Amino acid sequence: MIAVAQFELVSKKQFEEAWLDTFGEPQQSFDRLQLPKRATTGSAGYDFLLPCDITLEPGKTIKIPTGIRAKIEEGWMLQIFPRSGLGFKFRLQLDNTVGIIDSDYYGSDNEGHIFIKITNDSRNDKTVVLKEGDAFAQGIFVPYGVTFDDETTAIRNGGMGSTSR
Repeated sequence: MIAVAQFELVSKKQFEEAWLDTFGEPQQSFDRLQLPKRATTGSAGYDFLLPCDITLEPGKTIKIPTGIRAKIEEGWMLQIFPRSGLGFKFRLQLDNTVGIIDSDYYGSDNEGHIFIKITNDSRNDKTVVLKEGDAFAQGIFVPYGVTFDDETTAIRNGGMGSTSR
């Protein structure tokens, strides 16, 4: 195994701002946030845990500020997926299908705060009910390559979507 990253909490201020922007109300859970962990030695994914209880009716979406950021070695990225069991039982999906966390996202203006937006795409009218601390998504570190003629010199200066043209 190669160690390529370190999970950290964002600042309390960043988490509270993101929480207010998402839910429009104060929260009490920053001190209970937990860093992602693997469930077993054979697990590829690091489980992201909910910072609050959620109930998600079929067809509904929620953007979750995780309070987590990842310091990732260059040449690696973090891919975010829904927990497979939740996808299987409820068709719980990430709105961007797969989240890609670049190594330079850590230094962005939102402290590299990882948000995970999920939708209950149930076609059987199933409501998803999850409790604070439940694993709802998983992150897997993956190496990536670049082309021989790559000449990119731009440096990130913002958060999500900041590299769009």
